[in-house]
Amino acid sequence: MSAAAAAVPVRPGAVLADLLPASRVRDAALVVGGAALTGLAAQLSVQPPGFAVPITGQTFAALLVGTALGAQRGFLSLGLYLLAGVAGAPWFAGGASGFAIPSLGYVIGMALAAAAVGALARRGADRSVLRTAGAMALGSAIIYAVGVPYLALATGMSLTEAVAAGMIPFLVGDAVKAGLAMGVLPVAWKLLGRRG
Repeated sequence: MSAAAAAVPVRPGAVLADLLPASRVRDAALVVGGAALTGLAAQLSVQPPGFAVPITGQTFAALLVGTALGAQRGFLSLGLYLLAGVAGAPWFAGGASGFAIPSLGYVIGMALAAAAVGALARRGADRSVLRTAGAMALGSAIIYAVGVPYLALATGMSLTEAVAAGMIPFLVGDAVKAGLAMGVLPVAWKLLGRRG
């Protein structure tokens, strides 16, 4: 009998994290681990000339954490990441910390996006390529909806300038990150033999 055939079906509304044995310790470890993963991914950072904010692995990690952990744990994880970074942990992009950084709005948006994609994952949005693409697109839109206006306020740019400097240059990279998620998440469910 194959592992897939022997797999016990997962309850409706489950996310990948729910496949681990349930406990408060598990939930705390997942929240801290998701924050740490986002902090590590933020260190994969490049600041191209003329870009208002750096290109990082941070947004990919934030959306992956939200999708894998679900709305509540995903939001708590990115909230912990945000609060620790504001308090001085050097794990925002390029080792930055504090609240006086122009890209802080993107981090706030990541917490909201993690909750949104986590809620969608509970409805099966991480089980197929097309639904995963939709969830990642919505998550990215939420990040920009908070990050771009914050960038404009923090730097004195007009909203049009902030869109040109803090969103347009990143759309291709976001498509690549969404493509990675579209491969990783549905395949993870398939390998576990637990499609909802």
